[in-house]
Amino acid sequence: MIDYAGRAAQADTFPKILRLNAREHGKEIALREKDFGLWREFTWNDYQARTHDFALGMIELGLGRGDVIGIIGDNRPDWVAAEIASHAIGAMSLGLYRDVLDEEASYLLTYGEARLVFAEDEEQVDKLLGVADRVPNLKHIVYSDPRGMRKYDDPRLMEASKLVALGRDRAAREPTLYDQLVDATRGEDVAILCTTSGTTANPKLAMLSAGRVLRHCATYLTFDPKGPDDEYVSVLPLPWIMEQIYALGKALLSRMKVNFVEEPDTMMHDFREIAPTFVLFAPRVWESIAADVRAGVMDASPFKQRLYDLGMKTGLAALAEGKRSIVADQLLFRALRDRLGFTRLRSAATGGAALGPDTFKFFQAMGVPLRTLYGQTELLGAYTLHPEGKVDPDTTGVPMADNIEIRIDNADVNGVGEIVVRHPNMFHGYYKNPEASVADIKDGWMHSGDAGYYNDNRQLVVIDRIKDLAETSRGERFSPQYIENKLKFSPYVAEAVVLGAGRDALAAMICIRYSIISKWAEKNRISFTTYTDLSSRPEVYALLKKEVETVNATLPSAQRISRFLLLYKELDADDGELTRTRKVRRSVINEKYADIIEAIYRGKASIPVDTVIRFQDGTTQRVRTTLEVVDLGRAAIAEAAE
Repeated sequence: MIDYAGRAAQADTFPKILRLNAREHGKEIALREKDFGLWREFTWNDYQARTHDFALGMIELGLGRGDVIGIIGDNRPDWVAAEIASHAIGAMSLGLYRDVLDEEASYLLTYGEARLVFAEDEEQVDKLLGVADRVPNLKHIVYSDPRGMRKYDDPRLMEASKLVALGRDRAAREPTLYDQLVDATRGEDVAILCTTSGTTANPKLAMLSAGRVLRHCATYLTFDPKGPDDEYVSVLPLPWIMEQIYALGKALLSRMKVNFVEEPDTMMHDFREIAPTFVLFAPRVWESIAADVRAGVMDASPFKQRLYDLGMKTGLAALAEGKRSIVADQLLFRALRDRLGFTRLRSAATGGAALGPDTFKFFQAMGVPLRTLYGQTELLGAYTLHPEGKVDPDTTGVPMADNIEIRIDNADVNGVGEIVVRHPNMFHGYYKNPEASVADIKDGWMHSGDAGYYNDNRQLVVIDRIKDLAETSRGERFSPQYIENKLKFSPYVAEAVVLGAGRDALAAMICIRYSIISKWAEKNRISFTTYTDLSSRPEVYALLKKEVETVNATLPSAQRISRFLLLYKELDADDGELTRTRKVRRSVINEKYADIIEAIYRGKASIPVDTVIRFQDGTTQRVRTTLEVVDLGRAAIAEAAE
């Protein structure tokens, strides 16, 4: 097994360990990228050369220690090479989500005083040029994909190949310069400005040092080993802390191969071609895969539907006894794993938000070795994980090492309190925001803001954000997130917001999963035009009513949903309704949909809506519809409200 801690000590920055890998394993494959339908391979030597040229190119442009370098686009080899090159010259990297709105991009680049931004293609260049006048320090925009760029004439624009040429010219004049720069990098220097995924309008920037990232990754890899024979498909956004941990930190330490898909739309197809040994998906991706499987069953023949039902029933029954069903595997699961690209999986994880236990058990029964991780950006991502063979869908596992300390503060009679953590490799604080650092870090302990407790097996159970835990006017406590996850196990539900804080009963606003319900509607010859039109159809309401009733049957009476409606649009991170990691921003929802929420609790049977939806490209659409409210019982809501 690789001595991860030893390698992290030997090379304590990303440029150092990349250089070490190139020297020792230069001809081995480090990265792959799907391009024009073909997989292109990059060795450690290729990876090192691209990083070397980018770094010296930036030196030639006058960039160096203390500067901030932005990166925006899909996950690509140039993304990770640009990040490591930035660290090599002593600069700090700032990753932006590819779908970031203009206002947020402008804020982050201005706040970080970014001088150069690596952009993937024309789409991202357009975004940057649109906000460039509001970002006074931005002098250079380097793009990797030249398609569509000939029509641009802006002195700030530069093709990546030209930056590479500048770097090679500088190397010809000073052949030892790059090594000198890398030798000067220090593990404790801030290298990454990582956006937090909190629920405030403007994200904070956590300051992370590469040395701490690598040491934390060594701890993680000791708990869950990876090596050069492992294949990983990078599909989660690289600005997110966990993709930084996997595609950079863990990949550099373990030398597992990182694969980049061609486009988001081809993700699962490309994933199947690689058949990785390890996967990390956010809960929304696992939920989407499960929903697609069940949607596929709907289109299957009656015989195949019966086989599916028998296989799932048998598999879940065996799982409940801690076993695997050979019959279910032969009937269903082997073919399903092959179709999804899960045939070689040795390890699988979910994190970033809660995954409903029903969805979790669905994949476990299938034979996917799924485990839950838990952490925060400030603590360098995950620090708890299920031990192998001791997976409990209701928990997030145990600390990965003895030096990761977790305590529960202000616990109630049931042991539920705030999760507070410290370990040796935490972040350095928030960039330009010492006040927030002081508020969240007290005596070296990070206050997570999450409510949780330890179960009888000393595994950590995370319930919800403390501020999101709610109580009805009757004094009945509930977790909106827990009920929402149960609703999202339905293939027809894309998103849900459970209401009820300070109210007499619980209600829900549900967003339909358009891709699946549209297929269902076509199969049942139900005409529709748009998302809004489809979500208002009485047949769709009847379908969702059954789904909500199914969930209600699994909940205590005090936590059952009494009323619900189908929202006229999907919740969207671009509208501030979700974070970039798809967590519900409840304060935004409560403010934006206040009139609708009040109408639900006033007992209205229908709610007229006349509003304007603004799309990412700046276009707008007026929506005029009527939301029907389905009453599942407890009709006394209106009376209680009065």
